[in-house]
Amino acid sequence: MQYFSLQNKQHQVNFETAVVQGLAPDRGLYFPEQIPSLDKDFISHLQDYTDHEIGLNVIRPFVGDEIPEAALKKIVADTLHFPFPVQKVTGHTYALELFHGPTLAFKDVGARFMAGCLGYFRRNATQPVTVLVATSGDTGGAVAHGFYQVPGVEVVILYPSKKVSTLQEKQLTTLGHNIHALEIAGTFDDCQQLVKTAFLDAELQAHRPLTSANSINVARWLPQMFYYFLAYKQMKAAHPRLVFSVPSGNFGNICAGMMAAAIGLPISHFVAATNVNDTVPRFMASGKYEPGTATPTLSNAMDVADPSNFVRILQLFGNNLPQLAERFTAYSFNDKDTIRTMEQVWKEHHYMLDPHGAVGFMGLQRYLQNSPELTGVFLETAHPVKFEDTAPKSIREEIYTPAKVMSLYSKEKEATLLPADYATLKNWLMR
Repeated sequence: MQYFSLQNKQHQVNFETAVVQGLAPDRGLYFPEQIPSLDKDFISHLQDYTDHEIGLNVIRPFVGDEIPEAALKKIVADTLHFPFPVQKVTGHTYALELFHGPTLAFKDVGARFMAGCLGYFRRNATQPVTVLVATSGDTGGAVAHGFYQVPGVEVVILYPSKKVSTLQEKQLTTLGHNIHALEIAGTFDDCQQLVKTAFLDAELQAHRPLTSANSINVARWLPQMFYYFLAYKQMKAAHPRLVFSVPSGNFGNICAGMMAAAIGLPISHFVAATNVNDTVPRFMASGKYEPGTATPTLSNAMDVADPSNFVRILQLFGNNLPQLAERFTAYSFNDKDTIRTMEQVWKEHHYMLDPHGAVGFMGLQRYLQNSPELTGVFLETAHPVKFEDTAPKSIREEIYTPAKVMSLYSKEKEATLLPADYATLKNWLMR
């Protein structure tokens, strides 16, 4: 499989180069040259395959022969080593729980898959590579744990100061070894811009080779297709017509779901549910893409004003807005809506939502009002305990704390505070 830059289709690379580079030299995101089609018999008999077999069949066309079958099987097995249950919440509304991995967030999937791929590609390298990543919350912890003590890989995580939850910060600042945390005095968009600028710095790249583990990296983005297939496997017998509502910030997760549909998974519709950072809902209404400045919210992992992966969604539909609108709807909700929904769903259905899942739930409920014949699945992308310190007081004491979380709170944070200034970041990286 070849990948081209969305800034310049003439610039093409193989899967390994796309993974190692992360971002194309022209700052374009990589996109597969061809959209493969999975065998219809495989789709119709998903229930006959193990989760690992499904993952392997889904990702193999995108990797090609660049990773041998045995090695790819191991990477998939290491990625899908925890469950992805679908839980009924109410009526025709179900939650796909993506928080059963090591850092209690959906990003464990992409981070672990990418770590496996990069570990394979760098197995004989003499010079270490630095994974440079910006996080709005959960990416940092997932990447830190996915790459922890991977030989030949250093990890540098940029996160916005005072804009991630206590647990999220602990997960990315307490590992040490090859994991380094930089606390940036700014927003997630500032962090992401710093990372993108670093990738284009030839002097820095010569001193310290860089790659990205954000969802801009194809090895982080594409494996998120796995859990859409696993959800459909669980639901197809009783509910063959599904709509997925995805809490959306940088839009990599929902883009992976839409790629899953493009290669053959029969999903009826996608709903992008955002917080007040509503660049995409406004675009769908007006046709004008006008990113502003990110606004802090309770659903902090979605505090993104200029979502990188939306350009991939547009590419999937040939930049044709009417065609996109047939398969994709976007809504936005504020913190007041989020709090009310978290309280109401707990009171009426005894299901605990995190703030991001609450936004996804609201998006699904709004869409189903006009499509009652469909069954809806919203993505519960993180365990509620990750946002315990900002949860509504009325339900805070009801949030379950897993045992593996308790030990984190006693660990000391290790992070370097830096301004949102590229020269300062470069000086730190050039040490």
